[in-house]
Amino acid sequence: MPNNDATTPASAPAGPARLRTIIIDDDPLARRTIKDVLQSAGFIVIAEAPTGREGIELVVHYRPDVVLMDVLMPGIDGIEATRLILERVPAARIVLLTSGDQEDVAMMGLRAGAVGFLRKDIDLEVLPRALAGTVDGEAAISRRLALQLIAQLRRTREGSIGMRPVRSPLSGREWEVLDMLCEGSGTEDIADTLVLSTETVRSHVKSILRKLGVSSRSEAIAAAIRLREDEPAPTRRTGPIPIPIPR
Repeated sequence: MPNNDATTPASAPAGPARLRTIIIDDDPLARRTIKDVLQSAGFIVIAEAPTGREGIELVVHYRPDVVLMDVLMPGIDGIEATRLILERVPAARIVLLTSGDQEDVAMMGLRAGAVGFLRKDIDLEVLPRALAGTVDGEAAISRRLALQLIAQLRRTREGSIGMRPVRSPLSGREWEVLDMLCEGSGTEDIADTLVLSTETVRSHVKSILRKLGVSSRSEAIAAAIRLREDEPAPTRRTGPIPIPIPR
């Protein structure tokens, strides 16, 4: 549902107050409310979509500066749409919206590649600033979610599940599957968690075995452990690392 005021893909860089945005939400009232807020802040809402499938097509076509997308939609939900968009537009900046406290869903969205996860009851005056911040490399997440991410990081021991080597023959999706194999998950559990078909999971497993040069899932798990143990320690940097979080 392209906006008639901007119906051609733009390749010229947008100014900081003229960010090009696509809104994907099956609730027309929510789309209208968000659109009004963003346009009042100087954003250009180039398109809207009521479904994940249509949203994917619009993002691939228009290449917006930032995408604002609901998580719960019929058909392709926001998390799967995020994965599919990033497969075709790796540089896309996607901020997911949810209507309640769903930290587990938030984690799935961030793992899928979203740069932010916000509640729909966020102060609407904060929303434009949060979206603009993602273009500058900031994360659009709440303080509560930031604390949960820090807690999860502290619980993750070096070399354990979730710590992925920087240099690896595996893709991000393949590491997701391998991480779940390391946790003891079966094909159907992996499919349910990652919202994939069982055939797709089996295809990823075959690719993992081939890339790691092993012949079984247990050998793949052992190879994953070796890859993590062989990963060089990151370069230490001094001073605090700022994590901008919208107020």
